[in-house]
Amino acid sequence: MKTIDELLAEGVAGKRVFVRADLNVPLDGTTITDDGRIRAVLPTVAKLAEAGARVVVASHLGRPKGAPDPAFSLAPAAARLGELLGADVAFATDTVGESARAAVAGLADGQVAVIENLRFNPGETSKDDAERGAFADRLAELADVYVGDGFGAVHRKHASVFDLPARLPHYAGYLIATEVGVLKKLTTDVKRPYAVVLGGAKVSDKLGVIDHLLERADRILIGGGMAYTFLKAQGHEVGSSLLQEDQIPAVQEYLRRAEEKGVEFALPVDVVVAPAFPDLKTKAPAHPTTVAADAMPEGQMGLDNGPETNKLYASKLADAATVFWNGPMGVFEHPDFADGTRAVAQALVDSPAFSVVGGGDSAAAVRILGFDENAFGHISTGGGASLEYLEGKTLPGLAALED
Repeated sequence: MKTIDELLAEGVAGKRVFVRADLNVPLDGTTITDDGRIRAVLPTVAKLAEAGARVVVASHLGRPKGAPDPAFSLAPAAARLGELLGADVAFATDTVGESARAAVAGLADGQVAVIENLRFNPGETSKDDAERGAFADRLAELADVYVGDGFGAVHRKHASVFDLPARLPHYAGYLIATEVGVLKKLTTDVKRPYAVVLGGAKVSDKLGVIDHLLERADRILIGGGMAYTFLKAQGHEVGSSLLQEDQIPAVQEYLRRAEEKGVEFALPVDVVVAPAFPDLKTKAPAHPTTVAADAMPEGQMGLDNGPETNKLYASKLADAATVFWNGPMGVFEHPDFADGTRAVAQALVDSPAFSVVGGGDSAAAVRILGFDENAFGHISTGGGASLEYLEGKTLPGLAALED
């Protein structure tokens, strides 16, 4: 895999460089609530611009249905990129049409343009190779060189991620190089004890990575909505908590295998419950109570780890040498249910371990709860991509950057 440093050594002045970034930022209307992914691609874009490249930045945002949708426009992300660069950034209102061609043609050396949300074109996400390839052909007309730096999308077989690199000289940007280097530390020559913290809503989203980690991790700590399927698998009632009954046999098998292999599997010993899911807009009090994990009342919903669980998990992380964390421990967006996620983040800050926060909601939680990002070993920009890498899957976007 060639890197951006090799590209820069070859010279980029006057060349049109297509940077596939991940600007898939959370929006409240047109207001960006977390610009972490924009800041993550900044070193690549800035270095190319400084070297005189004509930089064309492209990304997806959200899940529009293959057609323009103002709710998913990249215009706010383009404006924020310009603020961070301290320079004007042109914005094209389409992907490969007249506006995109004009924006790219109007670039001088060292200038940057952002084209509109790639998923506004059905060819970006098409499962038909020909349709995807046709879109990639049109994208290739906008550039001389391809730089892949959208780690959050490398697990997708999409036109701009998988097909476009085959049509242009291609290189890995700084972010992808960093992400891959970090993930290798979690898969080869891992420093032990190796602890993994998994949360989030659905256990089905994590089955593959759990299966893979049972061969590699020393400890696996479970929280979030997925914990209640584990508790049910142990025979406990879980009230009205999120539950995937169809996954109980798989979970029971994982618990059996963990015991057989000597992998420590930690589940909540107490949980914070409430009668209903909280209002995340008003943050109105949700009337929480704390109960033992094996004594959840009927009609109550588990929404966070309890204080004894927080202490237990902190102790399990205190002497770890390597930690991977993916998924919040509760509904951290509401103050009544943020303590479990906060406790895990604090435990990683306090631990001497090399800690990796695996993107998505976990990365957002770290920022929203006010933690210094530099206190962690690495905060990934791609939750799904990180998980699939740890599952041992081939990621299309990384395979496409290999020569």
